Amino acid sequence: MEKIASFTIDHIKLQPGVYVSRKDKVGSEVITTFDLRMTSPNEEPVMNTAEVHTMEHLGATFLRNDPEWKDRVIYFGPMGCRTGFYMVLAGDLTSKDVVDLVTRIYKFMADFEGDVPGASPKDCGNYLDMNLNMAKYLAAKYVKEVLTNIKEDRLVYPE
Repeated sequence: MEKIASFTIDHIKLQPGVYVSRKDKVGSEVITTFDLRMTSPNEEPVMNTAEVHTMEHLGATFLRNDPEWKDRVIYFGPMGCRTGFYMVLAGDLTSKDVVDLVTRIYKFMADFEGDVPGASPKDCGNYLDMNLNMAKYLAAKYVKEVLTNIKEDRLVYPE
């Protein structure tokens, strides 16, 4: 079998950033998958499931309520390796097109107060596995260290 696209990226060179992972055509529409890489693969510790789960709930809720983007949201969820998230949007988009959106998502997470949306036994299959404080910390770190004044080399996968 051929390697899938995400396994062809050099994870030794990959640093935190906002990358176009792939573009797929569905009918006449283009669907763009973004790699929101939060940690340096194989160098930094991966994120724990509790904070990843919390960020998934917050990020998906933010996106599906954003007046500008909500009708283009296909998916927001964690990578299995726990080094970041995938965000899938309708449209033929570039990393630069979504930096503002991604920054707003992560600022929302960093500043969130209150009950995590969907964190109840009725709404979620693993509602106890949440860590809002760590999710806020990691989101703020991503905003400060990666998204603020993001450089071109953090918008295009390394060769």
